[in-house]
Amino acid sequence: MGTKSLCLFIASALIAYYIYAPIPENLEDRWKLMLMSSVYKTVGHLAEFAEWLGLMHYMEVLMLITVTEHVPPTSDENVTVTDTEFSNVPVRLYLPRKQLSGLKRAILYFHGGGWCVGEAGMKPYDLLSRWTSNQLNAVVVSVNYRLAPKYHFPVQFEDVYAVTKFFLQSSVLSQYGVDPNRICVAGDSAGGNLAAAVAQQLLDDPEVKTKLKVQALLYPALQTLDLNLPSYQENENKLILPKSLMVRFWSEYFTTDSSLREAMASNRHVPAEASHLFQFVNWSNLLPEELKKDHVYTSPVYGSSNLGKKYPGFLDPRAAPLLAEDAKLHSLPLTYVLTCEHDVLRDDGIMYVSRLREAGVKVTHNHAEDAFHGALAFISSPANLAVGHRLLNHYINWLNDNL
Repeated sequence: MGTKSLCLFIASALIAYYIYAPIPENLEDRWKLMLMSSVYKTVGHLAEFAEWLGLMHYMEVLMLITVTEHVPPTSDENVTVTDTEFSNVPVRLYLPRKQLSGLKRAILYFHGGGWCVGEAGMKPYDLLSRWTSNQLNAVVVSVNYRLAPKYHFPVQFEDVYAVTKFFLQSSVLSQYGVDPNRICVAGDSAGGNLAAAVAQQLLDDPEVKTKLKVQALLYPALQTLDLNLPSYQENENKLILPKSLMVRFWSEYFTTDSSLREAMASNRHVPAEASHLFQFVNWSNLLPEELKKDHVYTSPVYGSSNLGKKYPGFLDPRAAPLLAEDAKLHSLPLTYVLTCEHDVLRDDGIMYVSRLREAGVKVTHNHAEDAFHGALAFISSPANLAVGHRLLNHYINWLNDNL
C-alpha cells in the first residue's frame, strides 16, 4: 500500500470514527444525529487532551459550547427580555407584552448542563423561555446559577433556592403581576434535579408562604447512589450523554478530587453506613417490568467511608431528591416528568414517578420511546429536530392545562 493510500485509509477511518454513532433504529434524522454526536465527541476528546496537557480543565473546554451558543437578551414584539439579578444571582427575565386582564402565571426555570456548563442565555434555553412566556402569557425567570468546577454543591442549589425565595415574596409577585397560586419550578437534566430539590426544600421553609402549583422535571438527574441502573447499562455509549460523562458531571458537582469520580465509575462510592438509603433507589421495586428486561438486581458493593465523610453532599437529598423520605414526597405539588428511552437518566425519572405516585402525588409521566437525553434543546438550526418540537409542545400544553 502506497503512502497516499495509507494516509487516505487512516483519514477515512478517523472520519468514520467521529461521524459514526450507534443511533437507535427508532430515532428520526439519523444522519443529523450522527453529525451532532460527532461534534460532541470531538469536543469531549479535545477536553480530555487539553486537561491532560494541563492547559484547561475538562469542563472549561465544554463551556466553549455554551459560549458559542450565547445570545444577548433581545426583546421582540411578544416578550421583553432583560438580564438582571434576584437576590444577587444573575437571571434572565422574560415578561410577556400581551395586555390581558388578570394576573399572570410564572415559571422559574433552571437550565441543564451537569451543574458544570450551560447558561440561561444559550440559544436553545432562550428560545424555550421566550416561547414559554409568549404561549402561556407567563413571567419566566431563567436562573444563571454558579457552576462547577469553580463552585461545588451546595452552591448551585443555594443559588436557585435564593432566587426562588426572592421571587415568591408577595411584593415581588405583585411587582410583576403574578398570580401567587399559579407558579411552577421547572428544569431539564441537572436543572430538573435542582427544580425537584427546590420543591422539596420549600415544604420545610416557614419563611415561604406561597406554595408551588406544579413542578416540571425534564429528564432529571435524581440520585447518586446507583450509577449502574438498567438505563446506565443500556445507554452507556449512546449519543449526547454517555455514562462516563454523567459520572464526570456527578463527581464534579461535589469535588475536583478524581478519587470520587473513579469510585462512582465503578459504582463503589457509597459507604456501608448509608446502606439504608438504597431502599429509595431500588430499581427492582420501582421500575415497571418492561424496563427491567433481562437485568438482574444485585446488592450494592460498598465503598470507602472516607468518601462519604469528605463529600457528604452526594448523600444529601438536596443533591439527590430521590433520597427524600416518603413523608416529604406526599406534600409535593402536581408534577410533570419527561423521560427518554435512550438516556442514562431514564430510570431516575421513572423511579421518581413511582415513588411520587405511591406517596399520593398526581403525576403526568411523558415517556418518549424515540428520544434521547437533551432532545428538547434541539429546536433551532442547525440542530433542529422534529422530536424536540414534539416534546416542547407536549410540555407547553401540559403547563397551559395545569398551571
